[in-house]
Amino acid sequence: MTALAQSQPSAAWRELVASRRSIRRYEPMPVPAETIERLLEAARWAPSAHNRQPWRFALLETPPWKERLARAMGERLRADRSADGDAREAIEADVARSYARITGAPLAIVVALDMAEMDRYADAGRARAEYLMAVQSTAMATQNLLLAAHAEGLGACWMCAPLFCPDTVAKALGLPEAWEPQALVTLGRPASAGKPALRKPIAEALWRPPAP
Repeated sequence: MTALAQSQPSAAWRELVASRRSIRRYEPMPVPAETIERLLEAARWAPSAHNRQPWRFALLETPPWKERLARAMGERLRADRSADGDAREAIEADVARSYARITGAPLAIVVALDMAEMDRYADAGRARAEYLMAVQSTAMATQNLLLAAHAEGLGACWMCAPLFCPDTVAKALGLPEAWEPQALVTLGRPASAGKPALRKPIAEALWRPPAP
């Protein structure tokens, strides 16, 4: 039995997981460098396919970089929704909300994946499976980061918007060519408690095979 199991932290762990919320408004104080290091350390201990660790993190700590990303993503959002024929007022409200969330966070982390060390396959089916394994690995690292942030008393929010404009994100930040943006995590001291969390009963997501 491991030391972790012997300490029986199950109640505290369950509370940590169940009490985490998506927080979108933050106090203005910066996130200390040593805290950021602990968050990234937690992220890198996530499981990954073949232990290739395809996750990559771009730290946006200063206003100019956050503003550059927010403006670029806002322009792309405006263009996409305009092409959909959405009402101008609704588009501008959406753009303004996105801009405020990104620039209002003391820290923003772009989470990306890099396929360079993943296996290569000639057929599309296995190549797709390998890519999905990298996506899943990167998502698990992001979940570790979110839980670590909550344990540090920070609020955080996982934004999926980069999936709709990965090229825009990469260009705005000058990311390495092989990095594929997957998410944007905003972090800081929470200025609100977040919305109440609702979860479906596990029975609705569970299947057991019948007895043989």
